[in-house]
Amino acid sequence: MKTVLFDLDGTLIDHFTTIHRAVVYTQQQLGLPESNYETVRATVGGSAPITLAKLLGKGLVETALPIFQDHFESIMFEDVIALPGSTWMLQSLKERNYQLAVFTNKNGNQSRAILEYLNQAKYLDAIVGTGDTPYRKPQPEFTEYMLEHLNSRPEETILVGDSPFDFEAAKTGGLKSLLVATGSHTESQLAESTSAAGIYSNLYELGAAQFDLTSAIVTT
Repeated sequence: MKTVLFDLDGTLIDHFTTIHRAVVYTQQQLGLPESNYETVRATVGGSAPITLAKLLGKGLVETALPIFQDHFESIMFEDVIALPGSTWMLQSLKERNYQLAVFTNKNGNQSRAILEYLNQAKYLDAIVGTGDTPYRKPQPEFTEYMLEHLNSRPEETILVGDSPFDFEAAKTGGLKSLLVATGSHTESQLAESTSAAGIYSNLYELGAAQFDLTSAIVTT
């Protein structure tokens, strides 16, 4: 059986508006200048503490993180959408008997709740995020944990993501990496910062090129 690991934010879902709202709320509570949407979007991918460190400074993360998490959880079903092609890809690959999992730096409990809300959890054999282990992408221990958890070998596992964090997580574990420019990086930025096996504008293009999947949905 082949295994496909999916990142979450920017790969399967668009949660950037909600994340931006939670960041701004946190900044307001701490009397800090507010970050604009584009700045916040560019920081997403390394987990909430890393995002907050980039936006607020490392010295404020311990104070800011509980404020951010509490507010985020109160609004996390607002403004979240499944990215175009994500449900189609999960369903199509599951029908072909692929083992599918989400492998994310988003909090694991939040990830599972969101995927249930979007009705995508039913296609997944595992949903693992930060807090479920002591690790985060691209630490090699996190990739090793996923492979062991799914009883999958590197040579039969693909990682689909949207950022250099995903590429590095795949590289440390010897996995093939495929990236989409639906998150925090453009195709050119991904090409400049990674040597992924494939870089695509969206999941429809990736599905057609890598899995020979077809869809009647118009993607333009």
